[in-house]
Amino acid sequence: MALKATPEAQARLLELQAIDTRIQQLDHRAKNLPEDKALATIAAEVERLRLQRRSETGDIDDVTTELSRIESDVAVVEARIARDVGRQQSSSSVKDVAGLESEIAGLRRRLDELENAELAVMEKLETLNAGARISAEEYDDLVARKADVERQRSESLAAVMEEREHAVANRQAIAAGLGDDLLALYERQRQRYGTGASLLRGGVSSASGVRLLENELAIVRSAAPDDVLICPDSQAILVRTSESGLDRPQGAKVE
Repeated sequence: MALKATPEAQARLLELQAIDTRIQQLDHRAKNLPEDKALATIAAEVERLRLQRRSETGDIDDVTTELSRIESDVAVVEARIARDVGRQQSSSSVKDVAGLESEIAGLRRRLDELENAELAVMEKLETLNAGARISAEEYDDLVARKADVERQRSESLAAVMEEREHAVANRQAIAAGLGDDLLALYERQRQRYGTGASLLRGGVSSASGVRLLENELAIVRSAAPDDVLICPDSQAILVRTSESGLDRPQGAKVE
């Protein structure tokens, strides 16, 4: 036996379908918030900076070790110069003094080389530290930006969920006013084909966007108002209203 439902109940299916479509849109929005893309970009930047900072820290440690070694060498040479100068001043041997002068001259050349190397390493370390400070500032800015975007995401998601909650409540209220058989058919068609109810407007099914053939329209015209019909294209429940254009004679053009 064909399912029967009042035209008013069938028309309410369109409200139910509109709400279901909106819920689907809200679910899609919740899974594709613009903040999610922003957070993914920030996460990539944070990882890049993390690796960069680790590399910079390693470079700074290496150069600091090199500087410490040079400073140690400078201290050793300076101590040897001071020792030889002291020995030279206290020596009464011309030969010893001459030998000490030669050694002191060599040590001072070595000290000049070390001090030049020390200056170059210090400049390199200063450059590395400056770069590390910039990276640290960028990292801190990203962390702050991430926190701000996460706050915006929470607000956006809360707004979506609030609207969804209202939509679900409205859906429940409409569904409660429909007969069990009509609601079950709607749910079955929606699950199978994606759309549960379709408005017939001017002979065109809104779910498929396709105009019904004349023989199909003839079947619709001959059906009782409380007959529940199925759209031949979308397989949704075909809802007839005053907009359906069923009073037009067959063959009439629908603008």
